[in-house]
Amino acid sequence: MQILIAMALTAVAAIETSALPARVTRSAPLLVRSVVDGDTIDVATVGRVRLLGIDAPEVGHGVDTSAPFGREARERLTQLVLHRWVRLEQEGAARDSRHLAYVLTEDGVFVNAALVRDGLARVSARAPLTRLQELQRAEADAQAFRRGMWGSAPRIPAPSYTRRSKASRPPTSRTTTPASKRRKPRTKKP
Repeated sequence: MQILIAMALTAVAAIETSALPARVTRSAPLLVRSVVDGDTIDVATVGRVRLLGIDAPEVGHGVDTSAPFGREARERLTQLVLHRWVRLEQEGAARDSRHLAYVLTEDGVFVNAALVRDGLARVSARAPLTRLQELQRAEADAQAFRRGMWGSAPRIPAPSYTRRSKASRPPTSRTTTPASKRRKPRTKKP
């Protein structure tokens, strides 16, 4: 009987330790060179880094249109980190040369959660993460206060590839010229 109890405890301990997230390593301060989109930055000496545990709407490149809140997410991330020193917290080893990390500013702002709290990104975790509960609380906060994507639908501009009817076109410059500046019709002299 004691052997069975010992085996059961060993099995439970093995399951619990395998479910724990990998060890987190924090980088030295690094400079952010550019912001690619709402969840990807370019960091000096590291390259492209995707924010771990979140997914922001895509930004249209070229002829593609942006998803709702895609530009807003990129602009907010730019405000938070562009040309500033940040620290990266990575869990485990990088896979397929992709860098996934939590981003923290020098003044302690957890950038991943800030974007989620503003409603400009959602939690997207495929494995247990160290800061998953913090991200989920930020998402619940954004939903409760209807921020960003959790609020009302954004205004979607009309497609530019279709021609508008004459009734919906803005007035031409001819109709907005003041009367004092309009040409006077010529009268024939007898």
